[in-house]
Amino acid sequence: VTADHGPTVSGAHNTIVTARAGKDLVSSLTSGLLTIGDRFGGALDESARQFSAAWQKGKTPLEFVNEMRNAHKYIQGIGHRVKSLNNPDQRVTALADFASANFPATPLFDYARQVERITTSKKPNLILNVDGAIATLFVDLLYQSGSFSAEEARDLIQIGCLNALFVAGRSIGFIGHYLDQKRLKQGLYRHPWDDIAYMTPANE
Repeated sequence: VTADHGPTVSGAHNTIVTARAGKDLVSSLTSGLLTIGDRFGGALDESARQFSAAWQKGKTPLEFVNEMRNAHKYIQGIGHRVKSLNNPDQRVTALADFASANFPATPLFDYARQVERITTSKKPNLILNVDGAIATLFVDLLYQSGSFSAEEARDLIQIGCLNALFVAGRSIGFIGHYLDQKRLKQGLYRHPWDDIAYMTPANE
């Protein structure tokens, strides 16, 4: 589910550029992984924390949405630049189907879906994205499987194991991009000039 997202995202792009600069596999992979953060792929841990905190405190989905809006904070795991109600993310659908068939219960994921109904009433692209789906379902697995105590589940969420899942999966995709560039013997990458703009202060 997290292995790849095409060559245009920042991590894949960095990996490709570094590979084409003649660097080795580890250097190219690392250059891609270093882009993972709040804006790219690093939303899983925070999504799990935000949804868990709201649900455990007994906040209704509407209360949670309003609280985040009033605090001028994004709900991590909500929203997508391309996917929407009219163009659903099939990864989320697959995760939901798998959880429905195999998980004992999915209370946090169900809560996130209720949040999604509120956010998509504002904009159709404010869906529960794949980060939010993975995060909430992973929390459900920790708490509902019976294999972990509540304290163990909290610790796993706090130490960053969810972002680690993203890093592990996406590394596979980045390595694939690296190998493609080497196999195709691609030369040094140079960004096209027509995509570059120098922004200067307006003349007073």
